[in-house]
Amino acid sequence: MPAFLLEVGTEELPASFLGDALVQWQERIPQSLEANSLKGESVQVYGTPRRLAVVIKGLPSQQPDREEEIKGPPAQAAFKDGQPTAAAIGFAKKQGVEMDALFLRPTDKGEFVFVQKRIPGRPVAEILTELIPQWIWGLEGKRLMRWGNGDARFSRPIRWLVALLDDTVLPLELVNGSKTIQSDRISQGHRVLHPEPVTIAQATDYLTALKSASVTVDPEERANIIKEQVKAVAENLGGYTVIYPDLLEEVTNLVEYPSTVVGKFEPEFLELPTEVITEVMVTHQRYFPVFKPDSSEKELLPNFITISNADPNKSDIVAVGNERVIRARLADGRFFYEADLTKPIDSFLPQLEKVTFQEELGSVRTKIDRVVKIAEQISTQLELAENQSQKIQRAALLCKADLVTQMVYEFPELQGIMGEKYALASGEDGEVAKAIYQHYLPTGAGDNFPETLTGQIVGLADRLDTLVSIFGLGLIPSGSSDPFALRRAANAVVKITWFYNLPINLDDLLAQISTDFAAKYHKDQASLTAALQEFFLQRIRTLLQEEKIDYDLVNAVLGENDPEYTERALKDLLDVRDRALYLQQIRNDSTLDNIYETVNRSTRLAAQGDLDTKQLEPTTVVRQELFQKPSEAALYNALIESVPLSLAAQQTRNYQLLVAALAKIAPTVSNFFDGPDSVLVMDSDPEVKRNRLHLLGLVRNHARVLADFGAIVKNL
Repeated sequence: MPAFLLEVGTEELPASFLGDALVQWQERIPQSLEANSLKGESVQVYGTPRRLAVVIKGLPSQQPDREEEIKGPPAQAAFKDGQPTAAAIGFAKKQGVEMDALFLRPTDKGEFVFVQKRIPGRPVAEILTELIPQWIWGLEGKRLMRWGNGDARFSRPIRWLVALLDDTVLPLELVNGSKTIQSDRISQGHRVLHPEPVTIAQATDYLTALKSASVTVDPEERANIIKEQVKAVAENLGGYTVIYPDLLEEVTNLVEYPSTVVGKFEPEFLELPTEVITEVMVTHQRYFPVFKPDSSEKELLPNFITISNADPNKSDIVAVGNERVIRARLADGRFFYEADLTKPIDSFLPQLEKVTFQEELGSVRTKIDRVVKIAEQISTQLELAENQSQKIQRAALLCKADLVTQMVYEFPELQGIMGEKYALASGEDGEVAKAIYQHYLPTGAGDNFPETLTGQIVGLADRLDTLVSIFGLGLIPSGSSDPFALRRAANAVVKITWFYNLPINLDDLLAQISTDFAAKYHKDQASLTAALQEFFLQRIRTLLQEEKIDYDLVNAVLGENDPEYTERALKDLLDVRDRALYLQQIRNDSTLDNIYETVNRSTRLAAQGDLDTKQLEPTTVVRQELFQKPSEAALYNALIESVPLSLAAQQTRNYQLLVAALAKIAPTVSNFFDGPDSVLVMDSDPEVKRNRLHLLGLVRNHARVLADFGAIVKNL
């Protein structure tokens, strides 16, 4: 079966574009082939800074033949008095069939003429010639450019094109204005190590042909080479390194033939905070730092490792250039650090008046005042000790002070990190200093949570202020657009609360913060609060599903258009989490099956009554004198026994107590419906009917302490 190679040769591609392009091709090319009935045995996508390539093995030589039903004119236009009209004759002629091949079929728009045709499959070469330009010009990326005098847009100018079907060049042209790039079997090797052209005999020779020209086209192979080389070099230097995933991906996409270069810098620069040095190396220079062995604090050695795409024999020359650059960057960092340390951290607060948080919301200094107030509200809710509250207030006041330091201005990625160090240098409490850094956590998926209570509360306050303020301006995220990262902020609020079991009342907090914001900025408080409540409910729903909770169980704890459940969820985030997890547990161990029918049947009938859904106590709503069967009294007594268990389940979030009570009551409910003493719920006497509906309503209400069983799908 044929193999196919496509290589698009370019000027040096940005690393970010290359990474995205590889992902796009790996997803789109198999889909494109399958849509044309050309599914191959394997599709491998490759790329370096100078090329994108795909090798497809096991292609069919042509599409399979297929049957296709083609719709023609309406029957009334195709036939008159049983005879074909010009419309029918013309349709048959166009399709290349005889008249007796036509048949009629009813559709939603009336009866039409159809013909069944056998469409022969097209050769694979013909189809690939059509698909390849779509694969190339369909790539998406930032800042695509035009070159030459054409309108074609790509990340960088395309310089050559290889297209081989087995050992045959597939004729293909890419036209860009007056520039035409024709396919060939001629590729290019490494720009320095193998500047001569490379002739590829057949598609399956691609990897070996390029490797002989000092080009490793497989990104995964390059990444493994880099990891092995960097680790080995670090060990030879007497230390170890950290393989940062983003750095590894970037340098992998910057080289065709990776080799390591070792550099050094003056030990005096090690007096700088480790984070400053590693930030310079990793983010700004794309270097791997080297740490001392057995260093829990990650103390650095005065060395670094960089990945070169140049001649390995000239690594000493490359190292000298790298050392010159990093020496200058570290000297700048030392100057900024020493200048910042001359002032206490709180002296930077007035400068925050000049930093805009958002045009309509004013400065970062104004935001801090709001964060301080929200942190105080959370502290009050949690009934924290005065000493703890004072630490939280101080950390909230200082949490953004480092934004106007020289170091963070030059290296924005160090915000919070430098704030902690400057706070300690200024004599601030250790927990306050740590909170300045930790209030930013988590910064993304998989990141750590803030360890200290002070950091947790300040982080919650900061995010809640951002959410309320941006929502207050009507800048609500829509679709994939979320410029203020509000979804991430709301997720962090919920996750921190869950992770540390913080008993905050989010519903009250949103109402308080929204009221303050609406009063100051003349906004409608009710609509603002409602929008925030709905937004957080969406986040809770998503996060529960990420915890592997079935969708119907999520609906059951959040309610489906049920204000009682939505309010309850926002008032107690820990409770909604625990109820969802417990529901999933009893579904998995089949305990849910034991109570499902009983509760659901009671719930369906109770909907026809008028009992308040929060009522649990039978003595005030059920009249014993109206009982006509022993099963009514038995259910009544069972419900009385269940009341303390339901209340205890609510207070302690131990819902096993409730489910045990429901399981115990289930046979009594079954006897009420179907036993020898069963009753007709919808009795002709309206008082008896209402009394029985109240009994069933109480069963429903006890179950509602856990969830809305009506939302649960039985056989999911």
